[in-house]
Amino acid sequence: MKKNLLWKTVFIVVVLLVFVYGIFVGRDPARSLSAIKQNGLVAGLQQSIHLGLDLKGGTHLILQVMVNDAVNADSDQAIQRLKEDLKQANVPFGDITKGDPANAPDRIAIKGVPPESSGELRRVVQERLQEYDLTSGTENSWTLAMKPNVMSDLKNRAVTQAIETIRNRIDQLGVSEPTIQEHGLGEHQILVQLPGVDDPARVKEIMQSTAMLEIRQSLGGPYSSEQDAMSAHNGVLPPDTVLVKGRSSRGGSQEGPQDVYYLLSRASAVTGRDLRSAQPGRDENGRPDVMFNLTGEGGRRFGAFTGAHVGDALAIVLDNKVQEVANIQEQIRDQGRISGSFTEQQAQDLAMVLRSGALPAGIRYLEERTVGPSLGADSIRQGVRAALYGMIAVMVFMLIYYRGAGINANLGLVLNLVILLGFLGFTGATLTLPGIAGVILTVGMGVDSNVLIFERIREELRNGKTPPSAVEQGFAHAWLTIIDTHVTTIVSAAILFIFGTGPVRGFAVTLTFGLLANLFTAVFVSRVIFDSIVNRHQRGEALSI
Repeated sequence: MKKNLLWKTVFIVVVLLVFVYGIFVGRDPARSLSAIKQNGLVAGLQQSIHLGLDLKGGTHLILQVMVNDAVNADSDQAIQRLKEDLKQANVPFGDITKGDPANAPDRIAIKGVPPESSGELRRVVQERLQEYDLTSGTENSWTLAMKPNVMSDLKNRAVTQAIETIRNRIDQLGVSEPTIQEHGLGEHQILVQLPGVDDPARVKEIMQSTAMLEIRQSLGGPYSSEQDAMSAHNGVLPPDTVLVKGRSSRGGSQEGPQDVYYLLSRASAVTGRDLRSAQPGRDENGRPDVMFNLTGEGGRRFGAFTGAHVGDALAIVLDNKVQEVANIQEQIRDQGRISGSFTEQQAQDLAMVLRSGALPAGIRYLEERTVGPSLGADSIRQGVRAALYGMIAVMVFMLIYYRGAGINANLGLVLNLVILLGFLGFTGATLTLPGIAGVILTVGMGVDSNVLIFERIREELRNGKTPPSAVEQGFAHAWLTIIDTHVTTIVSAAILFIFGTGPVRGFAVTLTFGLLANLFTAVFVSRVIFDSIVNRHQRGEALSI
């Protein structure tokens, strides 16, 4: 018996030490130990326990993903594929366009297909564009409409990809414990919470940047206006070319950079999808620029393209604007440079955005709130003060009402708090203001468990049982009730965690961790302490409870 108690006591001490380590060192020992060396244990605690937006202050944003952009991009690609496939199948057609890209981006109008080619048109669509339904109209016209389930899936994937892209960009900014998830209260909306962000304008700009990179052949320009460009080609652009706007400071203008237009190939030699990496750098004149490297496949295509167009002009297009035009001096294989009038900060941000990939659709800000650090500090102070006062009041009550057994209960409460904070440190979970409420509720549940056990022991003593037998029977009778209350509350907390957001999830996390710790302290630790006391009792000596 004594040997078992010794091992149980050693186990409790080891658990205590492990979770104390979790409180001050947590899941990132290198950073926490460095903070402790420089500023003491409090700095380690601040490094280990992450505070939520409501405690630390920061930025709260709700974004609307413009999912029709993704539908437009998909239908644009479908138009290009259909044109190529119809040409290969020798199916004549007049025009293939979208009638209303803003309100009906999923619908494509096909005109001028002769009646005798309608069967071949159906075959091409069924084989190559299975995600579209084809219907016939009047005067040799047809309509392609994206299937509803395909469009719904495309919109949902756009939101998921936007969350992943924004997360990548925020992670590279070094923001700790950001919340980036689907909002749930609106269709295609994203909730972004950034604790401790001191430059929300920069974060918003980086999140909203699309950064779609394309490298195309430049076939003419710069032209001072679209009319000049059209006039230079007798009013009709050459096949498979487009006019793209750019900026130019050349030409002796006294008014700074001017809008100009370039005639570019419609097809891109490589795009941002072929990027392997991007880093900020400086050009030969010491001005900030961005260096990029291509993947193996992208480098092979870029090498073939530049090798076949030595002496021709090349345009780097960023977000559908010409960033730079230069002549190809020699074959270039797997790397390039984006130059422009960048500041050092802009070059760093552009490299970061390119590394994280392009957003699949535009985003619009629906709501923006900033939580000031003073509000966070007040919340921390009031919350911690409420928790301490409540805990001290409970501990005093337990000592007065249960005398010696009250010490047992109070040790369990302190250990419960240590385990809970250690959990937060090890898992990196965020402590929020509702999370502090969860801690207080956990303290209440811990006291309730002890009261259940103590009252059962008192009842057994009143029935004439000896202290060892009363302790044995008291724990046995209270065990099922404690398990029942804890399991039902943990299930409720799990539902809150799954369906809740932000601070609500913080409440669920601390409540769940606290209840698990409470099961250990109220049942196991409390029993070990009672057994130790009973073992030292003399025959006939009363149990202080």
